[in-house]
Amino acid sequence: MSDPQAGKQERRRPGWVRGAVVAALGAGAVVLAVLLGSAFVPRWWSHRIADQAQGNFTAGISLGLFYGFVFTLLPLLVLRFAFRKRRRLQTWGIWLVVALVLALPNLVTLGIVLGTGNAAHAGERTLDVEAPGFRTSTLLGAVLAVAGFLGVEYLLAGRRRSRRRLDSLEEELAGRAPEAPAHVDPPSGADSRL
Repeated sequence: MSDPQAGKQERRRPGWVRGAVVAALGAGAVVLAVLLGSAFVPRWWSHRIADQAQGNFTAGISLGLFYGFVFTLLPLLVLRFAFRKRRRLQTWGIWLVVALVLALPNLVTLGIVLGTGNAAHAGERTLDVEAPGFRTSTLLGAVLAVAGFLGVEYLLAGRRRSRRRLDSLEEELAGRAPEAPAHVDPPSGADSRL
């Protein structure tokens, strides 16, 4: 008689096969989402921005600065938090997805600007008419967010360097501290009234 457990083990697929199937299905879903999104999302996004700006030049610029700054700074802060200490690879992947989701408004606007499809061109025309100045001010807001983030990081790194230097100098000074002198009698002939 044969053991039923042995038969199951022989039919079981290796772990890498299951991983390859899951990866292929995931890649297929991503490709399908990109194809569907490239036909729908640029038009949808441009109409959402147009509804907010309502053809007003000042509103288009203000919205662009807001979206560019906020949705560049937030992903940078998430990535800084995620990668500032060692974590599991899956945790880094989750934080990377969170950062990408937070950057979606800017990524969709970038897709409209750089896109060559019909939906991107339609979105571009909508933004030009209904939200003038939005695209350029989004870029300006993103550049300001990156510059501000890098400036703060530079200042924080300088502070950490200064703190480490101060600690090492304090340790060095503590190692050099002379022993407390014993009580010294005044030299003979000195005025005892002093």
